[in-house]
Amino acid sequence: MLIAIVDDIAEERILLRTRLENILDQKNVEFHCYEYENGEAFLKASKEHDFTVLFLDIYMNGANGIEIAREFRNTNKDCLLIFTTTSLDHALEGFKVRAMHYLVKPYTEEELSSLIDEILSRIPASEKKLTVKVNGSDLQIPFKTIIHADHFSHMIHIHTTKEKELVIRQSFGTFTAPLKEDSRFFICNRGTIINMEHAVDFDGTMFLLDDGSKIVVSRELCKPARQHFMDYLFKRGDFDADFNFPDFGIYSFDSWYAACLSAGKIISEANT
Repeated sequence: MLIAIVDDIAEERILLRTRLENILDQKNVEFHCYEYENGEAFLKASKEHDFTVLFLDIYMNGANGIEIAREFRNTNKDCLLIFTTTSLDHALEGFKVRAMHYLVKPYTEEELSSLIDEILSRIPASEKKLTVKVNGSDLQIPFKTIIHADHFSHMIHIHTTKEKELVIRQSFGTFTAPLKEDSRFFICNRGTIINMEHAVDFDGTMFLLDDGSKIVVSRELCKPARQHFMDYLFKRGDFDADFNFPDFGIYSFDSWYAACLSAGKIISEANT
């Protein structure tokens, strides 16, 4: 995630950057932060960097934040824009340049943390990457390429769509922390996490993944696993309005039944 902070007051830039670093480090989010003392410098840099998030002060020397935002939107429609300001006088103008939020100064770290949660929920899943150390070097693995990962003998074995197994030394808790924040991932047992994007079936006790792997789910997690899988399928829109089977893979009756049950299409015998 690339973050730009644009503010003509150095102390304000440093305060925001420091708080962002504290919050994002706690959330295990990989990011890079760039600071600019005026909008013109930022616009020049934006031609070279594809920023994910922009914190833009409104009242600055030279061109103000609204003017900079208008020009920036001519070339970038997707960057999440947050105005940092001392008032809401420009709320209507902010709406016109698709501002996501107004961070009113002075703001607390709790307010910023809540905003960061909202930002992370809006970042396209395809952009999320996991940073791991392999053979002494940092490697970024896109979330979507992770099929599943297993922990044994103090090592994490990461299976990816590249048909390659990566092995790193890390605790299971540390490795899974950023993945658990993403609804695609589910921990099946004490040492295995899977990516629902690659699950093609669940028979009630075991997931079948698209690389042929069969992942057993702990008994106490079978019910949550079924619900998680169904929630993911509905969110992705794999069932039509009449609850016909998804048109990919071969689904077990258990998967179809659980889907209909969770949506109220059918009623559990236990409730009749």
